[in-house]
Amino acid sequence: MYRLLFIFTLLICPFFAQAQDVLSKLEKEYSHASDNTIEQLNLAPKYATALFFHNHKPKSYQILQTNISIATKQSDGKYATILYAVQAMNYRLDNKETESLKSLETAKKYSLKTNNNEAKGYFQYAKGWILTRNNKTEDAVAAYLKAIDYYENSPTTSTLYGRFGNVAKELSAIYSNLNEYQLEEKYSKQFLLLASKQNDPNLTFDAYMRMGYVYEQKYDQNPSNIDLRNKVEQYYLQAITIFNKRKDAMLNKSSLSYAAINLANLYTGFDRDKAMQYAQLANTVSLETGEAIHIASSFGIMAELAMQNKNYDLAKSYFLKASMEIGKSPVRDQNIELSILESLSRISEEQGNYKEALTYYKSYVDKYQSLYNQEKLDITKRLESQFEKERQEQKYIKLQLESDKKAQQISLMNILRKQREQVYNNLKLVEENQRERLKFSELESEKRAQQLRLSKLETQQKNNDINTIKKLLAYKEKINTYYAIFIFIFIVLIALLLYAYRQRVHSLKQRDELHALAMEKEKQNLKISTLTALLEGQEQERGRLARDLHDGLGGLLSGTKLQLSYLDPHKTQTIQEGISKSIGQIDGAVEELRRVAHNLMPDLLMKYGLEVAIQEFASRMSNATLNIHTEFIKYSNSISQDKQLLLYRIIQELVNNVIKHADASEIIIQISEEENVLNLTVEDDGKGFDHAALDMRKIAGFHNIESRVQFLKGTMNIISELNVGTSIELQIPIH
Repeated sequence: MYRLLFIFTLLICPFFAQAQDVLSKLEKEYSHASDNTIEQLNLAPKYATALFFHNHKPKSYQILQTNISIATKQSDGKYATILYAVQAMNYRLDNKETESLKSLETAKKYSLKTNNNEAKGYFQYAKGWILTRNNKTEDAVAAYLKAIDYYENSPTTSTLYGRFGNVAKELSAIYSNLNEYQLEEKYSKQFLLLASKQNDPNLTFDAYMRMGYVYEQKYDQNPSNIDLRNKVEQYYLQAITIFNKRKDAMLNKSSLSYAAINLANLYTGFDRDKAMQYAQLANTVSLETGEAIHIASSFGIMAELAMQNKNYDLAKSYFLKASMEIGKSPVRDQNIELSILESLSRISEEQGNYKEALTYYKSYVDKYQSLYNQEKLDITKRLESQFEKERQEQKYIKLQLESDKKAQQISLMNILRKQREQVYNNLKLVEENQRERLKFSELESEKRAQQLRLSKLETQQKNNDINTIKKLLAYKEKINTYYAIFIFIFIVLIALLLYAYRQRVHSLKQRDELHALAMEKEKQNLKISTLTALLEGQEQERGRLARDLHDGLGGLLSGTKLQLSYLDPHKTQTIQEGISKSIGQIDGAVEELRRVAHNLMPDLLMKYGLEVAIQEFASRMSNATLNIHTEFIKYSNSISQDKQLLLYRIIQELVNNVIKHADASEIIIQISEEENVLNLTVEDDGKGFDHAALDMRKIAGFHNIESRVQFLKGTMNIISELNVGTSIELQIPIH
């Protein structure tokens, strides 16, 4: 309950407050180095930092400024980088954020002028350190990782392992706050290894305390695990051993009370004698150093032990002393204050002093409410930080994709150098294909006009059918006339089918010609083959249209004809029922024809754009066993209708493939725009497949999709895992 969180110590500053004799020693070393510029520049950061944390801030800034003026005249920018970085951190601790950012920017400028990786790493460390205190955790982690990269590629110096260790310590603290325990443990172990290499007792003490805190978190989650408890005890005891062996080199005597408090808090649960021993040690040391939080924590542990022995007067005395010390501290530990108030209320209740118990309890409730409101604010900030982290990860993935794309472009440029002689012929072929596309566009326009006329004809015919039914009830003798009308409609539809068949035959001839041309020019570039594949996709679309018209619409009309041929003119009731059934079948034929027309060219796409069309398609394809979600992020509908239609066809094909093969219960369609690139992702939770075991080029559906993507000058990435699902990602240039 009264354990001092190690994370608090880490976030105050990158160094411990230094003892006065250590400050004097540094001052002498710095004075003796005045005749040696390099030695002086090496000592200046440490000496200036010691002055700063002993409240000699003006002198600290003066030392930094004097040495900065010397360092900027050096040919190598490493000393200027480190000095400006220290100045930036000191300004940040002094709440001078504008000056801090200015110094950090200057440190960056000099870091670009040096080849010294340790100096570059120290700049990244200072940047991450400042970002951490500005609550920009994700950016801070990125800076720390860059610092590690520089340190790993730096030759060993007298300061390398210590600076490297501070980076690992900061990362461990960050991941502790984020509850990323595996990463916290990883960097804590790295910190311990680096501290042992540096042979600095202060760093080694910190590392042991850091490791003890890591395992104490695990032990708190699993109190029955004795091995975890033993590890916590082992690391805290090693920290105390290091302190006792190297007292003369320890920079902060309060470190001993800090370790003793954490160890006493651990022993409270299973060994009261040891708990009291280390609580008294912490109390003695903290009273000497005047560390108010440590004094309060030690009194709190001693009070808890007194309560366990039912010595309530002694416990109350300890708690009141702890409360007085908390009030003296410039940094208030709200959790300790809550524990003290709750314990005082409990003691007063045990002693029968209910009025006093109620007073303490009201104070506890007020304090808890204040702390709870602050925690809600902290949770909100942490959620915002997590969102920023995910956004940075998406940027990182995008940068990787851009890097891959640039590498492919370089490779293509090398190939194009060898194919310059074919460029002229390829341009001719492109022009010919463009003319073919124009012809097909004209055919599509004619088809749309025919569909419009057919739609008007259907509306008019339906009205005529209604009038015919009314007249049939009064004028039975005109039934033959209606027969003729139905036959005429059937003949018109047959003519339309014949026309579609002729168009298909004509398209087949064109495809054969294109195929022969492709065989002769098989070494042409990727764009020509992509256009040919798109034409093949259009022919398949026409074949599907012919089958839909023949199998769906033709069957319905044939059934209507058969139904009408069985009508008996002499049976009024039979005629009425037959005509009603025929009208129902004609309505079905109209709906079938509309469905075919919608699949060929969705009206919503032409009128309202891709977003509305995809949302309608997802709604239409969803059912009780399949839920299709759509997400549009920063989508501005800025691409042309031709590209929108191709994207619509690609999404149709991908969704149909999932429905046919994946056995999925959920599909997510996501479209976003970012820097003139349109990102399309279709993801499902189906059974997936082994991507390496399948040849995608031999699968017609994927071949058509890939052809369309290549025509749009885009890229496609397929990620699938058995029994997990499949994710297909497309990147399409907008212009």
